[in-house]
Order: sequence, then structure tokens, then C-alpha cells
Amino acid sequence: MQPVAVVGAGSWGTALAIHLATSGHDVRLWIREPELLVAMRATGENTMFLPGFAVPPSVRPCATFEEALDGARLVVSAVPSHVTRDVMRAAAPWLDPSATIVSATKGLEPDTLLRISEVITEELGGGHRVVVLSGPSFAVEVARKLPTAVCAASLDAAAAEQVQEEFRSRYFRLYATDDVIGVEIGAALKNVIAIAAGVVEGLGLGHNSLSALVTRGLAEISRLACALGGRRETLAGLSGLGDLILTCTGSLSRNRQVGVLLGQGRALPDILAGMTMVAEGIRTTHAALALGARHGVELPIAGQMAEVVAGRKTARIAAEDLMLRPQRGEPETRW
Repeated sequence: MQPVAVVGAGSWGTALAIHLATSGHDVRLWIREPELLVAMRATGENTMFLPGFAVPPSVRPCATFEEALDGARLVVSAVPSHVTRDVMRAAAPWLDPSATIVSATKGLEPDTLLRISEVITEELGGGHRVVVLSGPSFAVEVARKLPTAVCAASLDAAAAEQVQEEFRSRYFRLYATDDVIGVEIGAALKNVIAIAAGVVEGLGLGHNSLSALVTRGLAEISRLACALGGRRETLAGLSGLGDLILTCTGSLSRNRQVGVLLGQGRALPDILAGMTMVAEGIRTTHAALALGARHGVELPIAGQMAEVVAGRKTARIAAEDLMLRPQRGEPETRW
């Protein structure tokens, strides 16, 4: 097998590197943090973002793009949404012209409101095939080789099939789709709904509330995805409902944990000060609202979470305001 490059050594990037190496690939892992690079070379473990998992010898920690990308025909981008543009711009000169780029980042670019695959395409000039990898997948469980199913979304069917083939294993299954918009919007906005789900938990509002929140959250995500050109049925699949359920109910969800602490009365700056990893939903909340406004789509849950995150409203008042909105029919006949 030809070498694979993974750009970004957070928990997800490291888990994917371990998975690809276990599947038989030689993997180059580009590491942004110098101290982590030194530690991983010394210990064979990502002690900062994914402690407790041995990184196989076939994963080579790299400090430069020149070393990491040399000869790689498959390049996985697993950096946070707000740095994707800068990282791709720096990596571009070292990319093989025929390399397929796999976007494993869930979010929206805060300033431009672009989906991450759009950011990658802009920075690389459109000469590379791009595949979005998304679905219900905690990094720790992938590293533990627990059964996981995700989507490989691309407008290029051959590229999606390539990723299906290269990533598949006895515990990792991929379903192909050409609805890139639906997959990326589902991936981004589920983090916003997960913060709200954490708020429900933090306030002790019970299972009825959580079920309603997840259901109406899916309707909210679907409205925006469809307005942008995505397909409603995509949001009923792995990258929509599947990822939403996982992130709203799983104890490993960073976004849900942020919501729990907000519901308990903690201020966002204090919460973030105690976190080493990014909770994408915080930035995505404001980007999603701006995107909704641009397309005339109402996003009531995201709107209330924006108020709570900004400290303008308590979590309890936000929950009450959602309940007291004008009532409407279901299924919805309009956005």
C-alpha cells in the first residue's frame, strides 16, 4: 500500500492514524505541537490528546509537510475548522498532484460560513478530489477497534470508493454518498444541538426533554441542509441522526459536556480554560445562525444556545423560551 498522510494529531487524527496503520498502511502523522512530537517519538503514545493507546511503529510522527506528504496519494485533514484554511495553504506546495484529500473535520469556517470541504477546495485550487468522512465516531472507540460505521461523501464517486476501500476493516464500515452538503451540515450542526442536550442534562430536565430536543434538533439541521441543497434523507442517516444521537447522549462528547457545565451555571470562559481539546459546536453556533439568516432558515435551538454561550441568558431561561415559542404543526410544511 502507498503511504497515507494524516494532518493533525488531535484525538481524531491520531485515532485515524492508528486505524489506518492497523489496516496495513504506512502512515505519516503531521503534528503541529512540537512538544507532542517529541513525546510521541519518545513514548509511542499521544499523551496529550489520546492517552492510553499505543501508536503503531508504522505511524511516523512528522514535523514538516515535506516529510509527511511525500508520496502520499491519500491525505487526511483532521485539524480544527478554524485553522483548516491556514494548514491547507501551508501544505499545498507539498501535496502530490494526484492526492485525494479526506476531510475529517466537523464544522463551518467562522468568517466565511463555508463548509470545510469548500475551504479545502478553495485553498488547493480545485485540482484535488475531496471526500468528507463523517458519522457517529468517538475517537477513543475507533482507537479501541470497536465497530463503527461512517459516511464517505464526495461528488466524485471513484474518490468515495477509494476511501471506502482504504479505510475499511473488520470494525470500520463506510457508506458512500454524493450529498456532501447534507453530510457536512449534519456533522457541523449536531455539535450545536449536543451543547443544548448537555444543557438539558445539566439542568436535570429529564428524558422527555432530551428526546424532544434531539428530535427538534434534527428538524432544525434538516431545514438548513435542504435550504443549502442537501437532501432530507441524508439527515436520517449516519451523518445526521446517527451522529446526532451519539453526540447528544454519549459521555465522551465534548460538546455535550460543555452544555452540561453551562446548565450547571458555569461560565463559558471557565469551561474552556479546563479543556485541552476543541468543542467545535461553540464556534459553529454563531456560524450556523449567520448561515440560517443568509438563507432565511429559522434555527431556534442554535439561537438560544448562542445567547447562553455569550452569557446573555441563563440556560434555564433559554429552555423556557424554547418551550414558549409559538406552536406549529408536524411534519413541517414550510421552513
